[in-house]
Amino acid sequence: MNRLANSTSPYLLQHANNPVDWHPWGTEALQKAKDENKLILVSIGYSACHWCHVMEHESFEDEKVAAVMNEYFVCIKVDREERPDVDQIYMSAVQLMSGRGGWPLNCMCLPDQRPIYGGTYFRKNDWVSVLFNLADFFKNKPNEAEEYADRLTKGIQQYESVGLVTEPAEYSKAGLAQIISTWQKYFDKTEGGLGNAPKFPMPNNWQCLMRYAHLMKDDEIAAQVKLTLHKMAFGGIYDHVGGGFARYSVDGRWHVPHFEKMLYDNAQLLSLYSEAYTWGPDPLYKQIAYEIISFILGELTSPNIGFYSALDADSEGKEGKFYIFTKAEIQAILGDDAEPFCIYYHITDDGNWEEESSNVLFRRESDEQLANKLGLPMNVLLIKIEAARHKVFEARSQRTRPGLDYKILTSWNGLMLKGLCDAYRAFGKTKHLEMALKNAGFILNNLVGENGRLSRVKGKNIAFLDDYANIADAFIALYQVTFSEEWLSHAKKLVDIAIIHYYDAENGVFFYTADDDEQLIARKLEIMDNVTPASNSVMARNLKKLGLLFDNDQYHQISAQLLRNIAPQIEKYPSAYSNWVMLMLEEVFGMYEVAITGEDYEPMRREMEKNYLPNKIILGGKKGSLPLLQDKFGADTQIFICKDKTCGLPSRSVNDALNQLNNL
Repeated sequence: MNRLANSTSPYLLQHANNPVDWHPWGTEALQKAKDENKLILVSIGYSACHWCHVMEHESFEDEKVAAVMNEYFVCIKVDREERPDVDQIYMSAVQLMSGRGGWPLNCMCLPDQRPIYGGTYFRKNDWVSVLFNLADFFKNKPNEAEEYADRLTKGIQQYESVGLVTEPAEYSKAGLAQIISTWQKYFDKTEGGLGNAPKFPMPNNWQCLMRYAHLMKDDEIAAQVKLTLHKMAFGGIYDHVGGGFARYSVDGRWHVPHFEKMLYDNAQLLSLYSEAYTWGPDPLYKQIAYEIISFILGELTSPNIGFYSALDADSEGKEGKFYIFTKAEIQAILGDDAEPFCIYYHITDDGNWEEESSNVLFRRESDEQLANKLGLPMNVLLIKIEAARHKVFEARSQRTRPGLDYKILTSWNGLMLKGLCDAYRAFGKTKHLEMALKNAGFILNNLVGENGRLSRVKGKNIAFLDDYANIADAFIALYQVTFSEEWLSHAKKLVDIAIIHYYDAENGVFFYTADDDEQLIARKLEIMDNVTPASNSVMARNLKKLGLLFDNDQYHQISAQLLRNIAPQIEKYPSAYSNWVMLMLEEVFGMYEVAITGEDYEPMRREMEKNYLPNKIILGGKKGSLPLLQDKFGADTQIFICKDKTCGLPSRSVNDALNQLNNL
């Protein structure tokens, strides 16, 4: 076994038996490269990555290839989910060199970590050729290598940088409409989503567009959001047997997934479908939300209610094998009940994807359409399908399971905690709140140190801005469903630490890494929203909420400065700034502060949450110390609607409060 044998990362442990002399990222490997004047090979991936497994099998398990790697390079393996800071730097390098990126990510560097070449997946022969060419280049043209590394490193340091904008900003409905007009050009109006193939769910995009459609009363955007939510839920990207979404579909119809299932996707999709249910109570949204929770609880939850990171795409060395079925397999499981199930999920003898006779389950027709087609009452059809689904699930559970990445990442647990809070807000199920509280307790007990600092992974004293941003966001959400001020106190402490150690006051932006963490060749920013929202946009929205809740002007100023800096970039590529657009929506339409006080606050809170008010924060309880709650406790349970430091007269019913809100 190589030096990865003592790692805690499942991804690194997958490579512990390679003949490559892998090192984990750290002082030992980096010093070795300097001492021996050898190139560094940084190979980055994650445990659920299909093409990472392919390259490992083709190249890293090959003795001859390993011999070349060991001879000319100090080889370092990095789990991108544990060390996103390292991944950011070398991903930027590869994108600057080639215009594209992805995983596996392989970057060759000078002994001081500065990159000179990189790429993603390489076939074995190409890989060996690259290794020899780079070793020869470094040996015979060291000055050229030095010059290129210097230029590339400067590019990395400037990549996705932002400047300080000092001019006052003006945001308007017209400006928002122009942003969305640019965005609309990329809508797939037939299959939903954005663009063609591959298709990623991008939940933050659709949450933003849903809020825009509601606040701007834009029926066209609303229709696109509903189309996308429907198509994703019906598509093969969704696991119709076990619940939960795969990371993306390889086609434009949401049909064939890349089968890995990630916590961060499902956490955000839980938030999206829960919020969508409040926006427009489609039973499909509720079903999907419940099934996501069931999937997470069954597959990605530790005994002490921390959430694991991912399920692999592969089992038994084959992508998707756990999830696909032939029609004969379904018939063997269901017998006479097979035919309605096969019609419902488009399972055929010929199969519907690349594996001969194999099927990815997906839907096209509504339950009503299929019931009419089969000549069955709809309730009878649904009972049949649910019973069959349960049998198929039990049969599938006997198969060899995909690999589990059992890392518990702080940032992604924040996303899932928020998802559970959003589900509780939408559906009012106590079990969702109980699960959220247990996870919050796990985070406090395992991922927050005595000094209040977070660890990205338990036992490792390093964390990044997204860890602080997503946990603070989740704690703010948890306060809004419990009115327990301890969660706001925890959120405030995390934000204050982030300001001290991550905020660059000179440029009005947060760095991704702390000022007292390991210093790499660049200190990067995370600005653009991607499959997860950028840590700067999450922190900006946190500061907006906490500024209102604590009447803290510093928080307001930092949030406003962040948006001022980013606003000029948004219209060029709106889908990469969706969380920023939500902050802009809150600036244009304002934020309502809904205070519910008194003995019976909880029933009234639940009733209020049935109304879709995306630009609000909710607070209250039987008692409270927040500035807005002062002098608002009386003999009766009351609702106060406040905006811009002004509160209306107390209401004693939700209807009265809503009427007051609509007249503000």
